[in-house]
Amino acid sequence: MTDTTSALTRRYQDELTVRQQQGLWRQSGDNAVAESWRNFAGNDYLGLAQDPRLVKKAQQHLERWGAGATASPVVSGFTAAHQSLCDQLCDWLGYPQAILFNSGFAANQALLFTLLGKDDALFQDKLNHASLIEAGLLSPATQRRFRHNDMAHLRQLLAKQIQPSASLIVSEGVFSMDGDVSPTESLAAIANQSGALWALDDAHGIGVLGQEGEGSISRGARPDILIVTFGKALGVAGAAVLASPTIIDYLRQFARHYVYSTAMPPAQAALIEDAMRLARTEHWRREILSAHAEQLAQGLQDWLETDSAFEPHSFSTHSLDKQPFPQLLATPSPVKPLIIGDLAALQQVNHALMKAHIRVGAIRPPTVPANTARLRISLSAQHQKTDITALIEALKPVLASDKACGVTA
Repeated sequence: MTDTTSALTRRYQDELTVRQQQGLWRQSGDNAVAESWRNFAGNDYLGLAQDPRLVKKAQQHLERWGAGATASPVVSGFTAAHQSLCDQLCDWLGYPQAILFNSGFAANQALLFTLLGKDDALFQDKLNHASLIEAGLLSPATQRRFRHNDMAHLRQLLAKQIQPSASLIVSEGVFSMDGDVSPTESLAAIANQSGALWALDDAHGIGVLGQEGEGSISRGARPDILIVTFGKALGVAGAAVLASPTIIDYLRQFARHYVYSTAMPPAQAALIEDAMRLARTEHWRREILSAHAEQLAQGLQDWLETDSAFEPHSFSTHSLDKQPFPQLLATPSPVKPLIIGDLAALQQVNHALMKAHIRVGAIRPPTVPANTARLRISLSAQHQKTDITALIEALKPVLASDKACGVTA
């Protein structure tokens, strides 16, 4: 049977057609064209990915360590460069041990697949990353999802459990599509009261929150398990899990994503350590992010439906049902969602930005809830004031048009 006539291929073609008809078609961006564009779609929050010093360091590390690790970390792929990175992570974030993974997706999946058994219970925020939700669905544990940042709902779900052997609560430090933060102190208290372990994925908090960029732990509460990634604010790639020696040893022994995968290149590990050093010491990068956020909010306030979007608040997608759009959400992170609501209106706004050679993430369902299609404006310390001004000027006319401002959820 040929590929074009197999039942599986026909099913794929049908589902692809439906996705196109729904206006939800995804495609890779043309990075070659976008090099000369203003980029508000990435996660290079601190502007380190193109830092000339790190580029030079990368070349030096390649010359010293070579291109790859060539083996699993439990065979011969773990080097002094990997150990040094683990040591510096523990020093920075205050944990006794760390274990490295090739991506945040792999770290999250390894964590849930490895630590949970069939008699265990898993509690996840509904807006957790897809890597966590999928791992929860595929793990042997019973997964329960609590409403976004709703601690009362989490307590209710915990109270309904019939003596599970163990429980794990998982949330995020900064939520990638909304830019808001989790109530870490409440999560810590609930975990302590219930006897559950608490894990926090801080992919979008590390580097940008805290005096030295230590992320969400700077807000006071410290999770039992902390996941950090290196491909966003640190500008490189990879991830780490930090926890007690018992948990890290357990992952090292039983996490298949670690045991059966080639280790990250040692040159990469050394480069991450260099990026981490800059993130800790160059405080001006976080100051620039704050200035950019203020400029964006002030520049757009006259073209938005309500000024209340700029007041600090705990964002909930449920609250958007009664709000007029467009709406720029105030967040404590570099992620600034501009909620448009309707897919057609989102496409109109995004098209206007592309004509101005400005790239912004146009986020649609199912990545975000229905009727909350948005521009995910991602600020970077690499941006100049002129970049923020250009974004504001490109948005003004389209936000003022009836097609954009008349949209409701």
